[in-house]
Amino acid sequence: MSKNLTKNMKKRIVKDVPSSPPNGNTQGRYMSWLRILKRYLSANIAVDLGTANTLIYIPDKGVALNEPSVVALEKESHKLIAVGGDAKRMLGRTPDEILAIRPLKDGVISDIMVTERMLDHFLKKTLHQGRFFRYKSRVIICVPAGITEVERRAVRQAANQAGAGDIYLVSEPIAAAIGAGLNVGGPRGNMIIDIGGGTTEIAVIALDGIVCDTSIRVAGDEMDEGIVQHIKKKYNLLIGESTAEQIKFEIGSAHELEKELTFRVKGRDLIKGIPNTEKISSEEIRDALKEPVDAIVEATKQSLELTPPELASDIVDNGLVMTGGGSQLRGLGKLITKQTGLKVNCVENPMECVVRGAGEILENPKKYQKLLTRGKQL
Repeated sequence: MSKNLTKNMKKRIVKDVPSSPPNGNTQGRYMSWLRILKRYLSANIAVDLGTANTLIYIPDKGVALNEPSVVALEKESHKLIAVGGDAKRMLGRTPDEILAIRPLKDGVISDIMVTERMLDHFLKKTLHQGRFFRYKSRVIICVPAGITEVERRAVRQAANQAGAGDIYLVSEPIAAAIGAGLNVGGPRGNMIIDIGGGTTEIAVIALDGIVCDTSIRVAGDEMDEGIVQHIKKKYNLLIGESTAEQIKFEIGSAHELEKELTFRVKGRDLIKGIPNTEKISSEEIRDALKEPVDAIVEATKQSLELTPPELASDIVDNGLVMTGGGSQLRGLGKLITKQTGLKVNCVENPMECVVRGAGEILENPKKYQKLLTRGKQL
């Protein structure tokens, strides 16, 4: 086992082992070695396996990886060409012999074999090891609250095939709430709206549990698709999902802006068959986003209708908390406030809330034991 350790790790291990065993015998020294080897050879991590991005949290280091959930493969041999950001830059640009795909859709795994390889690549990259799980490991993976048991099993299988030891699942709304700094263990109610790439998770949380929740498969991807269809219908211009995402980021909004924005979009003219450029405005992109945005607002209202009166009064006092990459859409919080009359709180680094919350659970397993779905004790 020691052959696989780097020189620096060897030096640190030798330094850490006491010159004389605690109990003055060979067994004590042997146990000291085992404890230190376990420290270096285990890999306790938290993973937010998202439709748009995969994030990995390592205790004492924080968020160690934030990469797009995209994989590029050779079509015939299925040889891995690129993963993450490098693969995302290939979307819509590959020759016939290369596939650039997203193995997760609507918050769940759509291609388990590709997901396994993607997860394996990300974990090796993060932990800088050839075979990262060398000792019994502990992995927490965040999943949407509304997924089925079959979909949960697919997540466990992907992590298991990637080499994980003990695998625990935690609901994304709970992790997002913890990552946003909310007290999920107290009796006062908190409402979280987590808008990712494939799903929007809305939940009312109290006493370490989800009291009521609404999960819809409408989020950032549907916003991008709405932009693609709008540009296609109005301008006969075909654009890719990466361009649509850029438009959403640059001029997308859910509510009127003080100063409206414009953007020059480039794509292929469907009538002439040649590249073309059109100038678009934030007003028309707001119209393009209306359907998915309205779905998120309606799901929020539905969750509020299901909320018990005592918790509803807490939410009136505390307001709602929005997390996830989709929450960064301009004016979304203002629109929800207008529709519900409740204050909307936005957090710093909303994309990292879920994985940071899972990391908090990982570092305090006894405190959050009841939040995890698996029989074994942490």
